[in-house]
Amino acid sequence: MVEISPGFRFYPTEEELISFYLLNKLEGKRPELDRVIPVVTIYNLDPWHLPNLPGELCMGDTEQWFFFVPRQEREARGGRPCRTTTSGYWKATGSPTYVYSSESKVIGVKKSMVFYKGKAPTGRKTKWKMNEYRAIEQETSTSSSFSIPKLRHEMSLCRVYVISGSFRAFDRRPVATVTRDTAAVKIQELAGDRDNISSAISVKNESKSYNIVESDFENLNGWEQINWM
Repeated sequence: MVEISPGFRFYPTEEELISFYLLNKLEGKRPELDRVIPVVTIYNLDPWHLPNLPGELCMGDTEQWFFFVPRQEREARGGRPCRTTTSGYWKATGSPTYVYSSESKVIGVKKSMVFYKGKAPTGRKTKWKMNEYRAIEQETSTSSSFSIPKLRHEMSLCRVYVISGSFRAFDRRPVATVTRDTAAVKIQELAGDRDNISSAISVKNESKSYNIVESDFENLNGWEQINWM
């Protein structure tokens, strides 16, 4: 089991969720991802049961949890997905939006939902929310200069969370700031004595703050140091 040092949490960006986690899961390239984001049919469960089923890096988190969600059989047959649980239902809020990469390329679609307790349409709104992410089918060589993005429906990635009162945007996490000693220890832990880890540390100034960027799975994209001040 991966242990997270005090002051750190698993907080991936939307780009990381789609480009790294979801696409690798869809391609079946990294089975070890299930340790970080488990496969759970979340619509069979009420949301308050989901914090008991997180990946290793979300254990103990009181705000958010991530899950790979397989396509429902009725979806595969061309029907609409069922998002009704034993106690209520998930209701979409607003319209789906594109998710962009850092190069301004469309990489996926996000749908936001709120959980209502009771039966539609008279359910009572709760504090439980969810972002459902689906990946865009990767482009292949084509003679057309323009193509409409196609979604991959085999698997989605859902971020379930509760309203915490924080106004920090999910995809705008602050730069991780750690001391020289903490950075060295953290990178050593993440590397796991493997030679294929590539890490970059940029020294900002005499305050010895660092921006840590690792490229292999051992970094478990999305580490964030919480600023307690």
